[in-house]
Amino acid sequence: MGRGKIEIKKIENATNRQVTYSKRRNGLFKKAQELTVLCDAKVSLIMFSSTGKFHEFLSPNISTKGFFDLYQKTTGIDLWNSHYERMEENYRRLKEINKKLRREIRQRMGGDLSELNIKELQALEAKMDSSLLAIRERKYHVIKTQTDKHKKKVRNLEERHANLIMDLAKLDGQDGIVETGGYYESTMGLLPNGASNLYALRLYQNQQPPLVLHDGTNDLRLA
Repeated sequence: MGRGKIEIKKIENATNRQVTYSKRRNGLFKKAQELTVLCDAKVSLIMFSSTGKFHEFLSPNISTKGFFDLYQKTTGIDLWNSHYERMEENYRRLKEINKKLRREIRQRMGGDLSELNIKELQALEAKMDSSLLAIRERKYHVIKTQTDKHKKKVRNLEERHANLIMDLAKLDGQDGIVETGGYYESTMGLLPNGASNLYALRLYQNQQPPLVLHDGTNDLRLA
C-alpha cells in the first residue's frame, strides 16, 4: 500500500510540527547537497523554525559573502544600500555630537567664548557653578569618609591600648611585669638566707622607689 497524501496545512500539534520540520529540513539539505555534487551548483538554504532556531546549508564551493555578491550582481539589487545609508546618517549624527561636546569643553576651560552672546555666557556660567557645587560635594564626601575611617582606626587602637593596660595591671605583682614590658627575677632569690617573709614589691616606670623588706625585726631598704 502506498503512502496517503498529507493535507498541506499547519500542523496544530507542536510536537508533531517540530518532528515534521526536522525530517523535511534534513530532506531539503540532502537534496541541496546532491545538487551541489551532481550538478556543481551553488546552493544556499536559510531556515528559521517556529521557535526561532536558525539552520543553514551552503555549498562548500562558495562562501556566504560570495553567494550574496553573486546574487546582487545577477539581480542588480543592492542589499547593503539601505543599511549603508543608515550607517552614514548615524555617523554624521555622532560626529555632530562629538563636535558640540568638544566646543563645550573648550568653553568651560575659557576658550571659544567670543562667539557666545550674553544669554549663552550666562547659561555657561550657571552650568559651571552647578558643576563646581557637585565637585565640592563630592570632595567633602571623600574627605568625610577618610576622616571617619581614620577616627575609627584611632578608637580601635585606643581600645586595644586600654585593654593591654588593664591586662598589665592584673598581672602586676604576680609575675613582676612592669609597663615597659620587662620581667624581673623573683625577689625570693634576692633575700638573705632564703627569707620568705615578703610583704610588698612595687615597681614603677621611669622611677625606682625604695624597696622595703620586713624580715622579723630588721628592715632592709634598697634605694
